Amino acid sequence: MVEKLKCLVLVGAGALLGSLSTVALLKLLLSRERLTKPIGSNVKECVSVLNNNGGNAAGNPMPNLDLLRDEIVSEHLTRNIQFFGQESQRKVTESFVVVIGLGGVGSHAASMLLRSGIGRLLLVDFDQVSLSSLNRHSVATREDVGIPKALCLKKHFESIFPECHIDARVILYDASTEEEILSGQPDFVLDCIDNIDTKVALLAACVRRGLRVLSATGAGARADPTRIRVADLRESINDPLSRSVRHRLRRDYGIEGGIPVVFSLEKPKVKLLPFRGPNGEENPSDYQVVPGFRVRIIPVLGTIPAIFGQVMASYVLTQLAGLNVQMEPVVHFDVDHYHTLHQRLIEHEEIVYGTSSQVQVDIEEVMYIVKELWHGRTCRHQICCVVCAQVPDVVALRCLFRWDRTKPASLSNLILLKFTEAGEHESRTLDEIKENEPEFFRRVTSVLEQAKSDFGP
Repeated sequence: MVEKLKCLVLVGAGALLGSLSTVALLKLLLSRERLTKPIGSNVKECVSVLNNNGGNAAGNPMPNLDLLRDEIVSEHLTRNIQFFGQESQRKVTESFVVVIGLGGVGSHAASMLLRSGIGRLLLVDFDQVSLSSLNRHSVATREDVGIPKALCLKKHFESIFPECHIDARVILYDASTEEEILSGQPDFVLDCIDNIDTKVALLAACVRRGLRVLSATGAGARADPTRIRVADLRESINDPLSRSVRHRLRRDYGIEGGIPVVFSLEKPKVKLLPFRGPNGEENPSDYQVVPGFRVRIIPVLGTIPAIFGQVMASYVLTQLAGLNVQMEPVVHFDVDHYHTLHQRLIEHEEIVYGTSSQVQVDIEEVMYIVKELWHGRTCRHQICCVVCAQVPDVVALRCLFRWDRTKPASLSNLILLKFTEAGEHESRTLDEIKENEPEFFRRVTSVLEQAKSDFGP
């Protein structure tokens, strides 16, 4: 009898829960009046409608609505809200991001920005979806082959997060379209272009306009996702595209750096392939959509551009939300280098203080100090101009020193300095540094507070 009652209770509770869920869902659906309209089959008609709807990106502003008040949107972004916090996620949903270049990198970046609640997206690409691009595109299917990439993304995106204001532009970025694409004060611009001339022109325009921009370098011919980094353009290495962009920006625009880029430390695994047309001919210009753009000659493992795009989206989202994320440093030491720095610290302590008994760090903690706290850079240099090929020189010129000479050489009291900087530092008190260099004092103190937070005093 008891077992029967338990069964009846369970059945009744299940029925009641199911009914309540159904009623709640119907209530939400009935309260929504949005209808997602698919893009028509006539691509030319769609391009005409989209490219003439509102003039430029600035001419069709996003309504000033708090998307997070919407129950479905709030549930969609629950995990983001839990991660960032309500107000920081609101900054994301109120942001306007421009993504230029919608291939393997750009499509994945745009897709994750959309799924993370970006309120307004401008998608720009002149090219069409091809069969060979399906190995790396974020949403395209075989049915989308031949459709402009911008329209393809817009079509799929409207069914993922219809609350996002999406503008798709089937145009090529150049001087004549700069105003149309970059107006409207975007909060971030993503450069996912693989043509040098266009990339350089876009980056220079963003610098001139004071726009925050993140640039992707070469993702093709690589296979190691663990070697992807975000750093200043000056620090990107092993990438022919980065090298050319750096040279052109410096030569043509006087821009030395200050532009964050996503790049790989990995040397390309394979070489560019010679072009072969359908009949064996070797003239790629006969098959270019736009003169000067390459035609399918870079071997690509689809996972790598996808990860490039994910990294770009993560960087932009954390920047917009105001979350401080320290990226992996470009300069890397091996274990022997950390041993050298540890031994050098001990020797310095014995010379200056007469004993090494106050050294309270081991090799693993030296690794944390150098990599996680100072990112391979001295505390006086926020941007490192030294690359991996010069690591022996880096080690030869640097050592760990006490920040406060009255306290032990602990995890939260060690800074990385060049030998040439050490003498001046050790000749001054912290009060003198605070009085004469308040910004430097604040920055170093903030970093050391991070160590205390991570490991305690």
